[in-house]
Amino acid sequence: MRVSRRAFLNAGAAAGAGLIVGFRMPGVAQAADAPPAAFRPNAYIEIAPDDTITLWVTRSEMGQGVRTTLPVLLAEELEVDPGRVRLEQAMPGARFKGIRLRTSGSGSSSGTFRALRLAGATAREMLIAAAAQVWQVDRSSCRAALGSVIHTPSGRTLGYGRLAGAAARQTPPSDPPLKDARNFRLIGTRVKRTDGPAIVRGGAVYGIDVRVPGMLVAVMERCPYLGGKVAGFDASKALAIPGVRHVVPIKSGISTGVAVAADNTWAALKGRESLGVTWDPGPNRDFDSERFIRTMEEAFSKDGYPIRRDGDAEGAMGAAATTLEAVYEYPFQAHAPLETMNCTADMRKESCEVWAPTQTPETAFNDIIKTYGLPPEAVKVHTTLLGGGFGRRLFVDYVHEAVELSKAIGKPVQLLWTRPDDMRHGFFHPASVDRLRAGLSADGTALAWLHKAVGSDLSMFGLPSEEEKKDLQRYAKNGSPWGAYDNPYGFPAMKVDYVPVDCPVPTGAWRAVEYPSRVFARESFIDEIARAGGKDPLRLRIELLQPGDILTLGDQRIDRGRMIKVLEIARDKTGWVTPLSPAKDRLRGRGVAVNSYFGESYVAEVAEVSVARDLSDLRVDRVACVVDCGVAINLAGLEGQIESGITWGLSAALHGKIDFRDGRARQESYTDFEVMRMDESPAIETHVVPSQAPPSGFGEHSVRPVAPAVANAVFAATGRRVRRLPITPARLRA
Repeated sequence: MRVSRRAFLNAGAAAGAGLIVGFRMPGVAQAADAPPAAFRPNAYIEIAPDDTITLWVTRSEMGQGVRTTLPVLLAEELEVDPGRVRLEQAMPGARFKGIRLRTSGSGSSSGTFRALRLAGATAREMLIAAAAQVWQVDRSSCRAALGSVIHTPSGRTLGYGRLAGAAARQTPPSDPPLKDARNFRLIGTRVKRTDGPAIVRGGAVYGIDVRVPGMLVAVMERCPYLGGKVAGFDASKALAIPGVRHVVPIKSGISTGVAVAADNTWAALKGRESLGVTWDPGPNRDFDSERFIRTMEEAFSKDGYPIRRDGDAEGAMGAAATTLEAVYEYPFQAHAPLETMNCTADMRKESCEVWAPTQTPETAFNDIIKTYGLPPEAVKVHTTLLGGGFGRRLFVDYVHEAVELSKAIGKPVQLLWTRPDDMRHGFFHPASVDRLRAGLSADGTALAWLHKAVGSDLSMFGLPSEEEKKDLQRYAKNGSPWGAYDNPYGFPAMKVDYVPVDCPVPTGAWRAVEYPSRVFARESFIDEIARAGGKDPLRLRIELLQPGDILTLGDQRIDRGRMIKVLEIARDKTGWVTPLSPAKDRLRGRGVAVNSYFGESYVAEVAEVSVARDLSDLRVDRVACVVDCGVAINLAGLEGQIESGITWGLSAALHGKIDFRDGRARQESYTDFEVMRMDESPAIETHVVPSQAPPSGFGEHSVRPVAPAVANAVFAATGRRVRRLPITPARLRA
């Protein structure tokens, strides 16, 4: 992020008013000579005379640790302990107009790395200049340390708070010096979670913890059919339940339904049980996910969109001594965050205030203004902590429902989704199928790669138009075939096509978006090529990435050299070339997979599995992850994200699947949509490649290679190739 001198502005006017340093992201217009009162930064710090340092956080905290990482960036340059930085959550509105508050794409730390450092450095330089002026000494004889300015020759000190008023009158430096990486105190170290103690004690406030005076609690009976609607309902029995106050039809969510608002959650739930609702199943009452898989496989006969062409792949296939072909399937998946969707809304005649665990507070803010015709100053959106986001909370359907209900009943209300609501009525990771073909020479050299990906475009934010699909590079990057389009391997000839298929299931961003399915297919098939050509799978990957050059695909630049590096380290750290020791009653195997995320970060994973000889049990014993994500801001946070992503990937690889029958989602809880349990979790080790490249986020990146690494390890152990998830003992036996 480039932040110019205009990005920093002295916002204090009078002595004692405190020092406020603001900075803006590109695209936010601001005159260089605008008066402080009119300056609207995208994020800013404030240093008050009482030594309070405040940072307004412009990203949502959903477990990834931004409320720890962002203060570290500021404190590094400001020369303060990050524990001294008080945090305030930024709210959409005039103060942050035009500023991105959205949290997505693993971009929280990478998107603020330079901006927050510049903000801290600017404040530091202004404080030093103020102290030098107070002491009437040369600026170069002063330095900042631990929240004070020190006059080195005399040892005199002044705290930042005492200097705040004087610093506010300084001219912001045009080019504040940033620390050399060799002098970092905080960046690259292990910093404990700022909010960890509050979370453990139950003191952290998530959306579900919000309490507003006079509020009611509501749940909603939702239409179980995809695209169905309410045909009619009888509210009499529900209203007879003690504590039930209102029964209201709701039309603004993903699906229609009937809400029951009551004095407490129990009464609301009992009232919902007593509702007599009849449904119009709509046009998708016969939708079946297994039949849909077959429908997608039939689409292999279509040409689709030619999203990548390197050389003559079809011609190379015709000249190949050996050809391979395989079809891989990936099921629908749910997000299943621990905290279900919820929102508290207080909709009045002339104002609206909401409290929501959302990744997109500005979307909620703008939607409320547009829907209800309110002026921006009359709308407040408070972003609470999120008990998991994973892309599901990019959409604000649950906010719309709560606001509609509050308006209807004239009271503040907290609308809660139950676990079955959350599992069956959200946006799902789309199911997909991939057909891969390869041609090999007589000596096993790979000559051609052909990949036809079939799936559904994400419907969360609206499907792309036919006109938008004509821009193939943009469609490939923004559409479904991630991991297919940006295949990093240097095959002499490559052909990649994408065939979109209409689907009535609401689909949306999932952790790692749509990479997992394509990377599962791609990295598994690379292993199939290696086995067919008599080559080591890890070594083949390195060969296909030689000579370690830069692959340019539109605005993506994939550094194959960095990919080779993570593979080499994975080989050395896991003892890849040394066979696993045999076990008495189990078969053992290793598998590898590698991926790049838009050329910003690189990750290789090696999985070790053991399988009962009768195939009655499968365990993942170890996953080693090697990552090059540029500068690692907080090693503790990075390791947490890697372990979290691997666990997420294992849940999908070994358990995850949503089935639809008769137009309805079948799974409803963690009982039938299983996630990894502690007793089945493997040993996870992380190896971080030292780097001075710009930092990239890492909230999603370790998810992608998990399934293929495990599937490849299963094949190494058993000789059985799994091409359909989840990988279960029953599927192995079949």
